[in-house]
Amino acid sequence: MKAAALQMNTIADVRANLEQARLLLEEARAQGASLAVLPENFPFMGASKHDKLTVAEKEGSGPIQDFLSATARRLSLWIVAGTVPLQIEGEKRVSPASLVYDAQGSLVARYDKIHLYDVDVPNRSESYRESATVAPGRQSIVIDTPVGRIGLAVCYDMRFPELFRRLSKEGAQIFTLPSAFTVPTGRAHWETLLRARAIENLCYVIAPGQSGFHADGRETYGDSMIVDYWGRILGRLPRGSGVVVADIDLAAQARVREEFPALEHRVL
Repeated sequence: MKAAALQMNTIADVRANLEQARLLLEEARAQGASLAVLPENFPFMGASKHDKLTVAEKEGSGPIQDFLSATARRLSLWIVAGTVPLQIEGEKRVSPASLVYDAQGSLVARYDKIHLYDVDVPNRSESYRESATVAPGRQSIVIDTPVGRIGLAVCYDMRFPELFRRLSKEGAQIFTLPSAFTVPTGRAHWETLLRARAIENLCYVIAPGQSGFHADGRETYGDSMIVDYWGRILGRLPRGSGVVVADIDLAAQARVREEFPALEHRVL
């Protein structure tokens, strides 16, 4: 079966971003994808980190979630919806929720990003404090889909291999990694980390990213890609908006895991 990684340049306009996502989801389906993964923050990137609070929705209700459900149903397409800002009762911050919709438009899973990007980028005047407006998740999530058993993760999570080992132990065959990587860290580490997570777990990785300049002046790295269980890059899009589609061959993956049983040699 085929899966797609969707690269976007999200702006501070939810309606325009949903239209951009619609076109890309339709393109992914036209190319035969059964599952499509949107990037982190796909519905909104504001001029201020606090702007996301103004578009946050209650789980199960709101224009972003209505769009995702209706589009998944209309296209008969599974969608991993990057991250959607969801309200938290009694909290001023939002949840960075990666929502999964099945081909009937039903919400079947939610993963809240565990690791938050609170860093000063080395040798740059870039500083990020994601925790100021975002509350971290606590639970790893693995779900069954027609394309395979998927372990959900988001962006900065990729620097923490113990999360992916846990997902692997829970049976993941594919990792989804919607992201909005900065340019300096993207140049240095993006491809290396994606291929490492794939190789050490003999898993596919579907990693869509944001690409270009956004309302706050930030530039994101792009280079969305799909990597197979042997670390081979099956497709990539360096810049701009677009779609990367690749075949997910679970039978070939299973043969390699049997012939090269590294996952069975774990002692910790």
